Amino acid sequence: MSRHIDFERLHNFRDMGGYRTADGRTVRWGRLYRSDSLAKLQGADRDRFLELGVRTVIDLRYPWEIEAKGRAPEDAGLDWFNFSIEHRPYDQAEIDPDVDPWRYLADRFAEVALDGAVEIRQALEIIASQDAPQVFHCASGKDRTGLIAALVLSLVGVSEDDIAADFALTELATDRLIADWRASNPTRTLRWPGYGRAPETVIRLFLADLTAEYGGVHAYATKHLGVDEELIAGLRERLLQQGGPPCLR
Repeated sequence: MSRHIDFERLHNFRDMGGYRTADGRTVRWGRLYRSDSLAKLQGADRDRFLELGVRTVIDLRYPWEIEAKGRAPEDAGLDWFNFSIEHRPYDQAEIDPDVDPWRYLADRFAEVALDGAVEIRQALEIIASQDAPQVFHCASGKDRTGLIAALVLSLVGVSEDDIAADFALTELATDRLIADWRASNPTRTLRWPGYGRAPETVIRLFLADLTAEYGGVHAYATKHLGVDEELIAGLRERLLQQGGPPCLR
């Protein structure tokens, strides 16, 4: 099984399968994907994407991002949902280079976890209810996507070490994400040296914050998101299997 799906224009499309859970099961391969913006799909990339059999797309971007950049192919018969989980926009290119970058990002994650309760729950409800392959994405497939990935993996019983490792795989796409930003912003200067980065530290800080505030991801989901045990059981039923091929980095 291959975790990294190669595309020409997408830089951060990954299969979330193969991670072991505390009860010995494994996240199914080919069932749930995470990605950067599917608005970039065209030509051979579009064909490659459709070959995966994805039937549901969860777009985590702001409506104004979708209006400006487009969305997943509308003529492909996909079920498409827009749940904008971030409510306080900020420009990562303009982050003060002197601030602690990973604490700064973890604080933004905490804001999303607080503000976006309705949309996060809606995203989890869709993931828990669909039997066909699905993908969720934002612009770079890094922060908003990384937050949802961490919550899903935690709720199905994947270890923090594997969650952190999954988050950090975005670092393999950093150079291409920076190149895309420079191509789209030829007159601007990229002030923040952490742009496009996704070290494990960020998601570990975020998970520690959830533990300090709520008692952990499960308690956050039930207390703040309003998620019930039936939904969590649905995630496990849809995404997990006994045995299966192991995790690949």
